Amino acid sequence: MKIYPLDELARQLEPLRAAGKTIVHCHGCFDLMHPGHIKHFQAARQLGDCLIITLTPDCYVDKGEGRPVFNQTIRAETLSALECVDYVAINKWPTAVETLRLLRPNIYVKGQEFENLVDKTGKLQAEYEVVKEIGAQMSFTHEIVFSSTQLINNHFKPAGKNCRDTYPEHIVTFLKQFSEQYHLIDIVRSIDSIKQQRVLLIGDCIIDEYYLCETMGKSPKAQLLVNRYLSHEVFNGGVMAIANHLAGICDNIHVITTLGAEDSKEEFILNNLKPAVRPKFFYRKASPTIVKRRYINNNQRQKVFEINYIDDSYIDSSLNAQIIEYIKSIVHDYDLIMVADFGHGLITSEIIAALEKFTTNVAVNVQTNGANAGYNLITKYKRVNFICLDEHEARLAVQDKFSSIDDIARALIKEVSFDHLVITLGGNGLLCINGDGEIIKVPAFATKIVDVVGAGDALFTYAASCLAVEMPALAVSFVGNIVGALAVAIVGNKRPVEKNDVLEFINDLLHCGTSE
Repeated sequence: MKIYPLDELARQLEPLRAAGKTIVHCHGCFDLMHPGHIKHFQAARQLGDCLIITLTPDCYVDKGEGRPVFNQTIRAETLSALECVDYVAINKWPTAVETLRLLRPNIYVKGQEFENLVDKTGKLQAEYEVVKEIGAQMSFTHEIVFSSTQLINNHFKPAGKNCRDTYPEHIVTFLKQFSEQYHLIDIVRSIDSIKQQRVLLIGDCIIDEYYLCETMGKSPKAQLLVNRYLSHEVFNGGVMAIANHLAGICDNIHVITTLGAEDSKEEFILNNLKPAVRPKFFYRKASPTIVKRRYINNNQRQKVFEINYIDDSYIDSSLNAQIIEYIKSIVHDYDLIMVADFGHGLITSEIIAALEKFTTNVAVNVQTNGANAGYNLITKYKRVNFICLDEHEARLAVQDKFSSIDDIARALIKEVSFDHLVITLGGNGLLCINGDGEIIKVPAFATKIVDVVGAGDALFTYAASCLAVEMPALAVSFVGNIVGALAVAIVGNKRPVEKNDVLEFINDLLHCGTSE
């Protein structure tokens, strides 16, 4: 037997460690087994007496739509069949950080492509720090290199090309009709043209924390479930997550936001921003930078509790005046203003009034969340070019729980002047309406839902940018739903939706629409 639960594997290693054996550890997704993997494992095994491999579990595979191709059980069984592999376990966490602490190998091995200790997710750097912490050695194999992702993309049909099996008939029909009107090259050209746009982004800065835990049992002294802490991850959220999405398609992004003067977390925020993003921070006295800490049951992947570290009162009059003057001094240098209004005190009525006087296009995402439910509505704006809401936010704005979503959208025309409004409808896709009341509906394309947090922000980013370069509303809605589908396959704001993933997905779906 080679496959063990992670905790049991740790116990299996104790006798080997006591006997002075050298334990070698490899970790990864290993979705599509190929010669590069086998050479890597064989070289790693030569470094010690025992080779253990831990696998990224399905719920943390964030390599795009339809991944992993093979589930964690099949991947574990495939690895266990290799002669050079001694033990296999499926990881509990997104990275190998906690796994390294639990298993305490002598040598942690990665492929030569990671030898510079840099990867865009930051995972490898964190793992390297733990390797040093446990007194282990990091080693790199120098074997033939392949990419599972590239092999799958280049030689296997992606999900979109088998969409008659993946999607119901009404989505296939939509794709056929859409592909008769739009070609990939036209959409690519529009998205490429966003690169030259100058975007001013204004909104609440939020730090997202995900604390993974597992339930131990009910407290005998209170109506309380006791949970064991497993690990946690921290991401840029709010306006900074939107900025990172935008940086994949735009080279000139300026962000205006507020941080808490107490524990600003500025260093973390800056270290996790893409190079194209230039922030301007204003500081709120006697306030923290907003942190939203979510506790998640690791087994069921469900959020069970959230704590907000927040001062959600409006910024004071002095800071309000400073921000307005700064916006006025630079606004004419920008082609598009994007407002990420999370309702946490930054976007005041005075700032809204200033924005509505500018000739620059303004796109707004107004969010209802647990901190502002019923108080942060799109109706506080009177004139904007583009609005993005979810269905609940739209219904709250017109105080109508039961009417059809078409009627809700038309009712919003009477409340706010806009050129285009997008209402996201979850599994039912989205609705786009223009100021004349013409409605477009696009179905949802998501097939893997990991976490819906941040998906609306990602969709808003691409939709607002595409409309700003005059992409037709139907194409904007199509691209927006693709971005949303990619975003829900990512844990929170762990990483942005990347342009290449969007274009690959578009290509797959257009191919589906044109294939017989």
